[in-house]
Amino acid sequence: MKIRRYLAKDMRQALNQVREAQGPDAVILSSRRTEDGVEVVAAVDFEAETVTNTGARANNNFAEPSRSAPHPEYATPAPAHEFARNMQTVLQANSASAGNDSHRNASGNANSSPANYDDLQEEQAHLGSELRSLRRMLETQLAVLAWNDLTRRAPLQTAMLKELTQLGISPALAVEVVSQVPARLEWNEAQRMVLALIAKRIAVQNERWLDQGGMVAFVGPTGVGKSTLVAKLAARWVLSHGPRDLVLISADAVRMGAHDQTQNLARLLGVPAYTIDQISELGPLLNSVDDKRLVLIDTAGFSQRDQRLAAELALLATSHPRLETALVVSASAQAGMLEETLMRFSSAAPKSSVLTKVDEATSLGGSISALIRHALPLAYTSEGQRIPEDLLPARAHQLVARAVELARRSGAQADEEILTLRFGGVAHAIA
Repeated sequence: MKIRRYLAKDMRQALNQVREAQGPDAVILSSRRTEDGVEVVAAVDFEAETVTNTGARANNNFAEPSRSAPHPEYATPAPAHEFARNMQTVLQANSASAGNDSHRNASGNANSSPANYDDLQEEQAHLGSELRSLRRMLETQLAVLAWNDLTRRAPLQTAMLKELTQLGISPALAVEVVSQVPARLEWNEAQRMVLALIAKRIAVQNERWLDQGGMVAFVGPTGVGKSTLVAKLAARWVLSHGPRDLVLISADAVRMGAHDQTQNLARLLGVPAYTIDQISELGPLLNSVDDKRLVLIDTAGFSQRDQRLAAELALLATSHPRLETALVVSASAQAGMLEETLMRFSSAAPKSSVLTKVDEATSLGGSISALIRHALPLAYTSEGQRIPEDLLPARAHQLVARAVELARRSGAQADEEILTLRFGGVAHAIA
């Protein structure tokens, strides 16, 4: 048997050297990582030599051993179980060829043949794809069995899950709520209990801005209605307290005409208004109006994926000790976008939220689920352009009732396939 040691930068180069020097019948005896790359020992007879990256012989440190006294490290091929461990090391070192370079022969030894390395790599990718497909099929079948079993054991809970899915409630929240419903309840009782449990999880804020004042900056994506919201709150303050102690600030230098809109509103209400072009200018301005009871700040709308968003929000949040931020979100946005908005705007450290465009929404389940998930108190809901009428203090039970009404109007349905995919994997947590 010839034994050779190969030094290379990576396992691919080492296997190529084995293939070129010793052919497809070479047996990989061992492999290990070195400071310069990897070392692989392969054998076909008792001669031993070292092949470097260029194929040249190394120095006397790896001289050819005597036939009468073979080097103890290479005199006998490793036992099958040791060879298997060596091969596992080889395969782990080069994940691209994992599982494709070992073949068992009749005597229990494993032969590595890198001659068809590219074909084996392609075969591995194909095998991995098939295994993933089989896993998905198995998971689907298990979900179907679990859902069918749950339907048999807990028909009331499965009916409630269907009801909440039609409302647009997230699967996680639906499971959490339904798992608390006793099986002995009648349908109407169970429905009332489920809706009450959801309403209980919605945090709301009282009308402290209009009652006590504050310094509030409204943030949110473009087009969610921040400017209209500021106008509604300002008009209500003037109706209740008069124009005194109210200040309007426009920090929106992005949208064309935003500054003019704030100035026009201030003239109509008879209150002072200020405009700034940079958030960095906000701190000194707020210091100058700190004696006012209510300061409303309209900020520029940013896409939740805008690279400048995090820096702008962080600067805003530290502009003044008295300043708080409120996140404005649209009820007509998709659930995924709402989740992303709440996550991206968290750097502004909002203490409350306002849900706008409720009149444009086809479902409120996504909005409710997102607010509950992020534990962000809801201050107001807005559902129209009229100033100041179309603004309501947040009421959790009213919001849930509105969600039920929207689902009824739209004829929302949840078929068995959707229910199986959503809840089949977590059926054990429900009943």
